[in-house]
Order: sequence, then structure tokens, then C-alpha cells
Amino acid sequence: MDLREAIYSRRATRMFTSDPVDEHALRVMIEAAVQAPSAVNAQPWAFCVIRDKVLLGKISRDAKAHMVRTTPVGLMSHHFDQILNDANFDIFYHAPALIVICSTTEIPWAVEDCALAAENLMLTARAAGLGTCWIGFAQGFLGTPEGKTMLQLPSAYKPVAPIIVGHPVSAPASVPRKEPEIHWIGS
Repeated sequence: MDLREAIYSRRATRMFTSDPVDEHALRVMIEAAVQAPSAVNAQPWAFCVIRDKVLLGKISRDAKAHMVRTTPVGLMSHHFDQILNDANFDIFYHAPALIVICSTTEIPWAVEDCALAAENLMLTARAAGLGTCWIGFAQGFLGTPEGKTMLQLPSAYKPVAPIIVGHPVSAPASVPRKEPEIHWIGS
């Protein structure tokens, strides 16, 4: 698949087969991620790959509880409240792998640099026929001391992009995009 097709067909995947993602494929995605641009070429990222289903289940439960506990009253939608309080809801959608991209420093733009790496990773996965989804529900918890301990991360690292990866059950449908708002200045 060419780059344009990967860009135009990449969608959040939330239904996966039980097939594992092999280590080689995960390494290829990470190698593509580190090709992303970074401010002053700092490359402020580290990658944590979790394939342990028991650990993924524990992180899912703890992340849901953390989000329910820390979201101010009135800010959480009814839908989110329902699913986060559902014991059967797995925030990782039973994906066989989670890659957490972490910033290794607090220099300016480290988070943005990690987000650029995340997009490279997700496009590479799509080009390989894999599905991904950035799991925002996990971000807050993974940044806590308990979350960092589960990921075996140094305390100075900041989890930025928790991305599930797996073999999609089917290709997610294309979603219409809004026409871009463009302000042309000059000729």
C-alpha cells in the first residue's frame, strides 16, 4: 500500500482478531516512528510494548477507575460514565499489543514530537494491514506513579501516546471529512 492510501484509509480500529502481532512487525512500526521530525532533533521518545494480556487487563481496570475518580463532576459525558463503570468494558478492546510512546524529557515540544512519532507508527501499521487506536482513556492513569511502575518507566518519563495494535476483524468504514478551512495570505 502506498503512503497516500495508508493516510486516507487509516481509521481507529476497535475490533481485533485474537492473532498476536509479531515482534518484527512491532519493531518495524517503532523504527518508522523514530523517523518522525523532532524539535532540534532531540528525539525525546521511548517505547514501551505490552503484550501481556493480564497486565493489559489490570491497566484497563485501573485506568477506568482513575478516570472516573479524577474527572470533575459534570465534565464526563453520560456515555463515558456508562462504559467506564462497566466491568466488562476493556479500554484496549482486547487488542493483542499496546505501544506506549513516552517523552523522555520535559523540553519544549517533547509531547508534540511524540505525537508525530505516533502518526508515523499508526500509518506504518495501516500499510502493513494492521489496525491501531490511540487510547486517550489510558493517558491519565499511565502518567501516575502506579501507571509508570506497571510500565517499568523511569519517573521522569511521561506517557504520551498509548496505541493499541492488532489484526483488525474488518477495515473500519471511511468517515467523511470536513472541508478544510484555509486562510490564504499572499499570492
